[in-house]
Amino acid sequence: MKLNIACLPGDGIGPEIMNSAVQVLKQIAQTYQHDFTFSTNLFGGHAIDETGNALPDDTLNNCLNADAVLLAAVGGPKWDQGAERPESGLLRLRKSLNLYANIRPVDVYDELVNYSPLKAEQVRNVSFVVVRELTGGIYFSEPRFHNENEATDTLSYTRDEIERIVTYGFELAKSRKGKLTSVDKANVLESSKLWRKIVNQLSVNYPEVEVEHLLVDAAAMELIRNPRRFDVIVTENLFGDILSDEASMITGSLGMLPSASRSGNGPSLYEPIHGSAPDIAGQNKANPIAMLRSVAMMLRNFKLVDEANAIENAIVKSFHNGYLTSDLGGKSTTTQFTEQVVNQLKFQAVGGANR
Repeated sequence: MKLNIACLPGDGIGPEIMNSAVQVLKQIAQTYQHDFTFSTNLFGGHAIDETGNALPDDTLNNCLNADAVLLAAVGGPKWDQGAERPESGLLRLRKSLNLYANIRPVDVYDELVNYSPLKAEQVRNVSFVVVRELTGGIYFSEPRFHNENEATDTLSYTRDEIERIVTYGFELAKSRKGKLTSVDKANVLESSKLWRKIVNQLSVNYPEVEVEHLLVDAAAMELIRNPRRFDVIVTENLFGDILSDEASMITGSLGMLPSASRSGNGPSLYEPIHGSAPDIAGQNKANPIAMLRSVAMMLRNFKLVDEANAIENAIVKSFHNGYLTSDLGGKSTTTQFTEQVVNQLKFQAVGGANR
């Protein structure tokens, strides 16, 4: 397969983990005889430094014309007080690519059960997906303003926006364990009342899927108390942002969770859910697993299932060989862990994965 991949290293640890992603993809291309091309593009804080714009026109055009977009990390305190913030580029990119559904799988590896801050019996065999609406809600609605004495943010959703993301959630639940948990704040918010009504209306089309409604505060508690109860969680933009970050700690580290942002009519975007970690940037300490698992999600989207499985298997075998980064209590550097994954991919090829 031939793929044109737009790479957005971004800020902080971004360039380091993007380098890991490209190394692994090059090995996959060699092993499975694919043709992957990569373009490196300015984005985020570094783009502001170079151009004054977090999302330069050239970067956006390259993303729009790519088969897929890989994003590493964006933001940092250096740009917090500027007229343009790095995160504004990310919001514009999501809108421009029509990235309406953010998919965040939460899986606890057996090998890392004891690294979770929760008890092992709570997290063993945990596997669920957070489906977050990505282009509506409070992050995008108008009006919004602030002055020295007051501030206003607006939360609005249309029926079409809600139906689109909830349908995605139902379809995903149908392909998994058949349970959909819709998270809202319908006891307070008008937008959540509409959200819950639409979930109930759509549920008649999916009789095989069990549906439950949870208020967001109850969902936050249940993620810690009994995360195994979940299969697919579907929710709006703000709630999904917060809950998926909370859920990441079930696995032991923010550095473990990948994500895919699906487009309605163009290339999808793949990125780890963690931030730019400026405190460890340039120190070769970053955990590249979330970035590599995002790469695996990208490959699965192109029906390259064997290739995606090879990456996941290589990560697990690296654990078995004692390779863990410092956020998981290990001593491996970013470079060492990446090299181990690449070596495992080579071993798999020698063992018969090549075709």
